[in-house]
Amino acid sequence: MRLPDMNHKKIQRIMRKYELVAKVRRKNPYKQMMKKNLEHRTFSNKLQREFHQILPFKVFCTDITYIPFLSRFAYLSVIKDIASGEVAAWNLSLRLEMTLVMETIKNIKLDSFENIMIHSDQGFHYTNPQYIEIVKELKMIQSMSGKGKCIDNAPIESFFGHMKDELDYESCQSFEQLSLAIDEYMRYYNHERKQWTRKKMTPVAYRNHLLAQVEG
Repeated sequence: MRLPDMNHKKIQRIMRKYELVAKVRRKNPYKQMMKKNLEHRTFSNKLQREFHQILPFKVFCTDITYIPFLSRFAYLSVIKDIASGEVAAWNLSLRLEMTLVMETIKNIKLDSFENIMIHSDQGFHYTNPQYIEIVKELKMIQSMSGKGKCIDNAPIESFFGHMKDELDYESCQSFEQLSLAIDEYMRYYNHERKQWTRKKMTPVAYRNHLLAQVEG
């Protein structure tokens, strides 16, 4: 006797009708949720769009952007000081791996990171336990934008916009050439590019100006 052909939708309707439950390969949704929560965590928005900061090295913002070149992408991770506008650290990679953001933090040149706030979005890298652990070890304060709210991290978004307008990254013919161009742009941005909102000073000059006011 040949059984009638049935597709998966018909089988699902029959199972719902007679309240049948398949136990084979059935995942427990609560266990899946618990596993995810243990692996990745989000943090509250402690910055609350307080972008007018007067003390350098107290509040950083960070994010990742992609740089298209030679029909592929490179990924740029940046940490910016909100008070001075100075780019404190950056890291460029061909791979969107955890080392991208981990190395960026390590590139910050400070003697102490204690009680410095670092603000990001809720992206995979920033909710990752590896990133959370290094922030904790440095005794930094982790803050995150609301989900889908780019304006919560406006200073870094604004920087990426200016950089992509001003940097001729599309003409780079190799990753090494792109890396050199990025490094040169960061030097130009920090030391030469004057900003109207910071008394027409460069970020480094404005940083020194703010520090002098505190010391005075």
